[in-house]
Amino acid sequence: MSEPAALALARLLDIMRRLRDPQNGCPWDREQTFQTIAPYTIEEAYEVADAIAGGSPKALEGELGDLLFQVVFHSQLGAERGWFDFASVSDAIADKLTARHPHVFGDAQITSAAELNRAWEEHKARERAARTGTPGSELADVPLALPALARAAKLGKRAGRVGFDWPDAGGARDKIEEELREVAEAKPDDRPEELGDLLFAVANWSRHLGVDAEEALRLANAKFERRFRAMEKLAAERVLRLGELDAAAWDALWNEVKKVEKPA
Repeated sequence: MSEPAALALARLLDIMRRLRDPQNGCPWDREQTFQTIAPYTIEEAYEVADAIAGGSPKALEGELGDLLFQVVFHSQLGAERGWFDFASVSDAIADKLTARHPHVFGDAQITSAAELNRAWEEHKARERAARTGTPGSELADVPLALPALARAAKLGKRAGRVGFDWPDAGGARDKIEEELREVAEAKPDDRPEELGDLLFAVANWSRHLGVDAEEALRLANAKFERRFRAMEKLAAERVLRLGELDAAAWDALWNEVKKVEKPA
């Protein structure tokens, strides 16, 4: 680590210790626990993703700092309990990365991305077995806190490692057709479960197509919001009351906005 980076990190760690000081620290920071901070950690990770999508280096710099602070906060909480501190957290990830990259830090020969992915998954499986003393489930350690679409894709990928998967994207596409029929035929009480099956199938079709379903939905949300706001602007310019527009008027506004968005 360069001297400026080391000094900056030391300053941040000192700020964190002062914020948590029992006598002179910040009342809000002193009250926090792992449980109360966890939602902020998740939120900051999403804000990093938003900054990346926005394409602003300055915004990304700021959001990465916010996310780093979350790691520092959790590390301070661990240090206060005698569990771990920032140094041990850093050492743990450094050891893990070194062990998982024997082709970089050792003598292993890996020549393709597929071979690297296979070696990576095998190493993680050995790590799980070492922690529990047994091989454990292929689905172990898939975080419950992951967004549902992302977790669906990850569960499908894990199951696929031992052969429980469609052979190609076409098989996953057929499953979507099946789930669509089941949703249409389901009784009202059964619709949540059937819709869940449909969404699970879509997430794993996306995986077979090489598309991140979570990111795809984030982009779709952003596009919908952008277009709806543009429709609101057009309606305001034309003194149209949104609540009084019929379906045809909404369609006309939507198509007008879409046309403007399309590149020349």
